[in-house]
Amino acid sequence: MFDPVHLRTFLAVASTLSFTEAGRRLGISQPSVSQHVRRLEEAAGRQLLARDTRVVTLTDNGEAMAGFARTILAAHDDAASYFTGTAMQGRLRFGAADDLALAQLPAVLRAFRQLYPRINLELTVTQTGALQRRLAANQLDLVFIKEPPGETSGRIVRRDRLVWIGLPGTRISAEEPIPLITYAAPSLSRLTALRVLAESGRTWRISCKTLQVNGVLAAVRAGIGVAVFPSSLVPPDLQALPASPELPELGDIDITLVANPRAPREPVEALTSAILGERVAARPPAP
Repeated sequence: MFDPVHLRTFLAVASTLSFTEAGRRLGISQPSVSQHVRRLEEAAGRQLLARDTRVVTLTDNGEAMAGFARTILAAHDDAASYFTGTAMQGRLRFGAADDLALAQLPAVLRAFRQLYPRINLELTVTQTGALQRRLAANQLDLVFIKEPPGETSGRIVRRDRLVWIGLPGTRISAEEPIPLITYAAPSLSRLTALRVLAESGRTWRISCKTLQVNGVLAAVRAGIGVAVFPSSLVPPDLQALPASPELPELGDIDITLVANPRAPREPVEALTSAILGERVAARPPAP
């Protein structure tokens, strides 16, 4: 009943309240804009825009049509993506470390689903150790995890630096044990922190132990202690604390994709390419 071309033109006018600007955005002439709007009004049997020589406004019916147009065009775009996209289908069981899943990964997965709508994407978000165990048990097809440099078992997305994080202005006393916020064992960041502290002769105490990244960040924001985090993922309200005799250097970490050799090859390679192409997780999570 309603031509998608006419609906797009109408929405351009509704958002700009200008036939000239709508035409410029769409790359069509002003007479074409007027024609599209007129045909949409004829199809609806209602006046959608009130206009004179200077002002364009939406009528009540125009406001209603704008809402319907967005819904119709969204469904139209989904259908076009489904039927013009790849025929690849099947199931892909994907796991991601929880701190890595906070950043750009959702946008990459959303784009992947639009490109491959016939692939049933199942997402597991947890700690790296649990993901590695599930991968080995053939319960996952691809995992996005953190690994020590030199011990990488998959494809490197990027190398990151581990840092201590705390509230701005955090001071660590050389006379007192370091208040450490960690994941529950096993955890690579926990193991790294305890190793470097032991090597430097620093004392420490576990001030908070949690299973999830949100728990780590909440404890840091509460001023309970300091934690270990990839430098590219430090939230803007927290601070990477400079290395010092009180807080020794932590070294690097590899962000990797590890595939299950028993998994279907095509979906795994497609998602791997999507993540590698985006260099994902380079933006800090919001507070």
